[in-house]
Amino acid sequence: MDTSKFPPAPYFDSAELRDQLRALVGSHGSALEARPAVVERLKTLVKAARGTARLQLEADGNGRRCAKGLARFQDELVRLLYDYTVTFVYRATNPSDAERMAVVATGGYGREMLAPGSDIDLLFLLPYKQTPWGESVAEYMLYVLWDLGFKVGHATRTVDQCLKLAQGDTTIRTSLLDMWLIHGDAQLYAELDQRFRDEVIRGSERAFIDAKMAERTERHRRAGESRYRVEPNIKDGKGGLRDLHTLHWLSKYLLGHEVGPETVAKGIFTKEEAATFRRCENFLWTVRCFLHFYTGRPEELLSFEIQPVLAKKLGYRDKDGLRAVERFMKHYFLVAKDVGDLTTILCSALEIQQMKSSPILENMLNPLSWMTRRQIRERTDFRVDNGRMNIADPDVFKRDPVNLIRYFQQAENTDTFLHPNAIRQLRHSHRLIDDDLRADPEANRIFLQLLTGRVNPEATLRRMNEAGVLGRFIPEFGHVVAMMQFNMYHHYTVDEHLIRTVGMLTDIERGAANSDLPLSTELIKTIQNRRVLFVAAFLHDIGKGRIEDHSLVGAEIASKLCPRLGLTPAETDTVVWLIEQHLTMSNIAQSRDISDPKTVRDFADIVQSPERLKLLLLLTVADIRAVGPGVWNGWKGQLLRNLYAETEPLLSGGHTQVPRGTLVAEAQAELRAALADWPADDVDRFIERHYPDYWLRTEPKRQVYHARLLRRAESEGRTFAAEHKTDAFTAITELTVFAPNHPRLLSLFAGACAANGANIAGAHVTTTRDGFALDTFLLAREFALDEDEIRRARRIEDTIERLLRGETWVAQLLATRRPVPARVEAFIVPPEVYVNNALSDVFTVIEVAGRDRTGLLYELTTALSDLSLDIASAHVTTFGEKAVDVFYVTDLTNKKIESESRQDAIKDRLTKILEGPAPSP
Repeated sequence: MDTSKFPPAPYFDSAELRDQLRALVGSHGSALEARPAVVERLKTLVKAARGTARLQLEADGNGRRCAKGLARFQDELVRLLYDYTVTFVYRATNPSDAERMAVVATGGYGREMLAPGSDIDLLFLLPYKQTPWGESVAEYMLYVLWDLGFKVGHATRTVDQCLKLAQGDTTIRTSLLDMWLIHGDAQLYAELDQRFRDEVIRGSERAFIDAKMAERTERHRRAGESRYRVEPNIKDGKGGLRDLHTLHWLSKYLLGHEVGPETVAKGIFTKEEAATFRRCENFLWTVRCFLHFYTGRPEELLSFEIQPVLAKKLGYRDKDGLRAVERFMKHYFLVAKDVGDLTTILCSALEIQQMKSSPILENMLNPLSWMTRRQIRERTDFRVDNGRMNIADPDVFKRDPVNLIRYFQQAENTDTFLHPNAIRQLRHSHRLIDDDLRADPEANRIFLQLLTGRVNPEATLRRMNEAGVLGRFIPEFGHVVAMMQFNMYHHYTVDEHLIRTVGMLTDIERGAANSDLPLSTELIKTIQNRRVLFVAAFLHDIGKGRIEDHSLVGAEIASKLCPRLGLTPAETDTVVWLIEQHLTMSNIAQSRDISDPKTVRDFADIVQSPERLKLLLLLTVADIRAVGPGVWNGWKGQLLRNLYAETEPLLSGGHTQVPRGTLVAEAQAELRAALADWPADDVDRFIERHYPDYWLRTEPKRQVYHARLLRRAESEGRTFAAEHKTDAFTAITELTVFAPNHPRLLSLFAGACAANGANIAGAHVTTTRDGFALDTFLLAREFALDEDEIRRARRIEDTIERLLRGETWVAQLLATRRPVPARVEAFIVPPEVYVNNALSDVFTVIEVAGRDRTGLLYELTTALSDLSLDIASAHVTTFGEKAVDVFYVTDLTNKKIESESRQDAIKDRLTKILEGPAPSP
């Protein structure tokens, strides 16, 4: 688009506007009377200028130009306002030193770039002390700027005050580092500028660098340590604009210049790195300006609901199996990676120049011995310089490309950081990673050793990835580098998730997760082959980003890659199987009735051996825990442990077929023993109330729990009773309800939960012979303290009882429910409904999947009741924005749903619910 039609910054004619303001004062008789008209005229100006900047941004996509244009507009507005104030409002009648002032831009504004929602940082600089005139001028200007809608950070200080505060406060010092004169007394500003360099900067370089690095570390901790978080903070996140600002500040503090030719001349950055800095800065400013304009506020988080909009505005399109939004975010993460590389290079270079403290105290206290350094120097092509692994000469990688892999092995073995010279040479040597190197047995042997090592494979893989080596040595891994999955479930890019999965296995192996993962911690000690597990963890999602099922694609990739890495045919088969099935155990544990014998038999048929069962459990646990914070919980762990415990005997030969009647009798005998202190008649009465299935599907502890609940209800003469207990380890609150049975009881409960904001993780539904329901509902804990969680459980119990009495209605309770959050609305989850009679010998299994929303389970269970279906058990799972609910049902005669026409009716009804209500007219 032709951008010449847009007026250049500052987007208005300053002389013309000054004449207009002068005319307004004349027509109103005084500046006081003219103030409302002046403010309205300036509001029109601001709106028009911002509109022009936005149109130009949308036309040329140049965020840097937009940010500089907005800064130039702000400059001209401040100059105009200052001149207006000292001419018409607070004229200096007897100019003197006391009535000198310089208006100075500081902070982000001082860098001469402003996003649409940026704060305006102003310093009103005075010669020696505050005066009534200076205070009045600053106050008038600030009030007008506030009336115009600007958020202004301001200070009124003398030169001496500025210097004193800067010496004691790094934040103020940083703000003044980018100061520049907007308007006013140039001599006064020049004094501050010179004295700031002489009295504040000189001699404090090392302390400033340390402070900025510590500040950066803390900022990353708050924003999320990984630069690969799929909802990144474009300003404060790792690899974001603030990291570039940090490089800018360090360059300016040390050299007096921003990143550019001067930093190249000083050897801090190469010419290519300086160009990368500018390219990254341009991209991030473009995204940030679009983000501020679109949201109408200083929003810095690239949230899910905003990402597709920005992708479209920036011109991304669907391509090669990736959606436009995924391609946009991949570009973002590649830029963030480049920013990280630049930061690493600068920090390392400064440290080597002994201007920054060593990042690890242990390295200073326990340096490598001279013997180790000598051995590395004499026996390898590497050397240790200043505690960092360096290369002996620039041709190390060219002379022997295997050194591109050996280098990381040496760094891991010596626990040293990477030298900036080596990092630069690695980046310049990517072309050496060709088919010959990929086929080299020694290179593959070293890589496999690093991947399956016991030192810190996660950190080494991440180093290789950030250096650009990993994705070239394993091209299939390169396909998923910086790839995000546009959903609320995955917190990291695919490459970061794979590396974290390897790290989770290391944590389990070291016992670091023993309290959360007692079974996994024990099992990993007994597996026969570690390396198949670690290779499978590294490759399990490598098939993502393609049209085909990623598990099958990943298995095919592994079948070719594993032999290259040196795995045997048997090991390769195991890795391929693990990748094909890496979601199976999680899906069955969370979405199937484990108490149904056929579920366990079918799963055992898939697994086939105790060793594979161990490996699959460990991979499943590591995979879930590597998805992101809060995804793993104790309830998921309990489900997986239960599935393992039920399946292991079938695979180890410990299972024997026992007649059904015998199993029932044994369960009843076990209950009698547990209730030995009860009168025999009370125990018999409880036993007689239950069908045989109850004794097979309900664990003994829960049977005892049920018996006590029913006895209490009986003694109190009540037909409704409820009991709750909560467990922080499993992260589940268990709520058991005893009430007269009717088909809509589960639906009523789901409605009560929705009304109280409770998320149902599962349900165990039981019917007694005398017409009562004995249902146990598993609620995800919402509160950290048991007391808070118990109060919530009681509220739900009270709601259920009021519903059963007819004192209120579910529709009434849900009328005020919260709308679907905007971040959930951003996703499209195609409705899926499956009716399957092959998964259970007794029940028809109905599986539904769709976009989650408040009250969805209530609507689904209500529909099932309307369709005259009896729900035996419900299994409720949520993957971010996607709800997956599975119901084991029969008709009202306890038979499966065999009729195709009835199955079609079920599918149609549930699909309409998943599609959601029609939009309001």
